[in-house]
Amino acid sequence: MKDRKKVLFLTQAAVIAALYAALTAAQHFLLPGSASMAVQFRVSEAMTLLAVLTPAAIPGLTVGCFLVNFLFIQALPVDMILGSLATLLAAISMYLLRGIRFKGLPLLAALMPAIFNGIIIGAEIEIFFVEGPFRFTDFLVQGGCVALGELVVCFTLGLLLFKALDRPQFRRFLVLES
Repeated sequence: MKDRKKVLFLTQAAVIAALYAALTAAQHFLLPGSASMAVQFRVSEAMTLLAVLTPAAIPGLTVGCFLVNFLFIQALPVDMILGSLATLLAAISMYLLRGIRFKGLPLLAALMPAIFNGIIIGAEIEIFFVEGPFRFTDFLVQGGCVALGELVVCFTLGLLLFKALDRPQFRRFLVLES
């Protein structure tokens, strides 16, 4: 039984990584810039809500983010590292907050991608991509733009995805404990 759980965990993580990368890559090619600019609406970020349902989403989302930034977006190494770190921290937080729900929805968990990406990617943009000294007000603007895109996707598509999958017929396929 333990081996079956490990295989299921790895399979789920791999499928999540592949879906995240494929969705982001498709969006990048169909709507250039919409998945890689400061205000971005990565449709694949809706999948972050999977971290509320299965711990396999933590490595899956992190690897998927790294892969898409490396293979398709061709981000700078700093963005591959910091973007993946923001995703990792958000996914871990979401998993830890999975039991806190308002009217059945994990609203607090859904905030985590906006918070972590807003802070980490906002700082990255201000430090590495804006010329001149670090300015806190500019950081707030950059971080706010990143957070806005995350909020829109997570609170619309993400919560819809969560609601669709948070059902008994799907729960039996999820690895509920790591």
